Amino acid sequence: MIRKLTAYVTDNLNPYRNLAIEEYLTFHTMREECILFLWQNQKTVVIGRNQNCWKECQVEKLEEDGGYLVRRLSGGGAVFHDLGNLNFTFCLRRENYNLAKQLEVILQAVRALGLEAEKSGRNDLTIDGRKFSGNAFYQSGDFCYHHGTLLVDTDKKQMETYLCVSGEKLKSNGVQSVKARTVNLKALKKEITVPSLSEALLKAFEEVYGCGREDFSGSRMDWEEIGRLEEKFSSWEWKYGQKISFQDQWEHHFPWGNVQLQVRVSQGIIEDLKMYTDAMDSALPERFEGRWRGRPYNPAEIMKELQQESGADAKRGWI
Repeated sequence: MIRKLTAYVTDNLNPYRNLAIEEYLTFHTMREECILFLWQNQKTVVIGRNQNCWKECQVEKLEEDGGYLVRRLSGGGAVFHDLGNLNFTFCLRRENYNLAKQLEVILQAVRALGLEAEKSGRNDLTIDGRKFSGNAFYQSGDFCYHHGTLLVDTDKKQMETYLCVSGEKLKSNGVQSVKARTVNLKALKKEITVPSLSEALLKAFEEVYGCGREDFSGSRMDWEEIGRLEEKFSSWEWKYGQKISFQDQWEHHFPWGNVQLQVRVSQGIIEDLKMYTDAMDSALPERFEGRWRGRPYNPAEIMKELQQESGADAKRGWI
């Protein structure tokens, strides 16, 4: 049961530090506590833990323009952050994880500002069928977080420039571009600003959970540990990883997410295999890759096994 609500609102705009703070808060959440972290990044593309950054983002252009590429802990797809976007994170223990309640905080805040929103698909929040928020999830042992974006007044031209959504994925969603799928809250109600949305979220946080909140105490922060985490998130190894050489590559969109496989085969046996995906299950690639290394290369069997992953997200409680 949640008995303690804590809020941490930062004016830091460095994405590596913000993801470091997010991880720190997650693993320092007390047993009956829920932390709401509100934060912003400046000109940043954040990719899911298991995505191929070169497939999802115009990496060179982003960095030439002074932007940042960031890989997060959670699964899911790539998103664009700028100062017209507000990010939220709920940090809590596994026994208190309640996606419906967490989403209700967001929905109630948006309603308080005069707009009717609803949950749609695997992990989106929409108004009249247009997405203003994407959500993703992470769990390690007893610790969980649920985070997402809230488009207030994001530069959609830059979003479309830097994000490279696969043609197959766009086709499956029945649209032709990133821009066509999203909507800024300010476009629907001009009075909405990032500060007004932040204030509405903090108020809804208390109302939904039925108790008062307090600010996260600075004495609980270990900035040396946060600095080490920031180094991890900004490192080349974490952001880009090691791309394997491969002899075959294919991509397919399943109901639970998009998958790109790179396979190196020798004498009919899979020597190495790499999976990139925006699936909610962040452990799926490691599990799948381990099962297939050393086995005969059989695309039909690989496809069959991937199709059996349908519904796995629901079984694990993420949707």
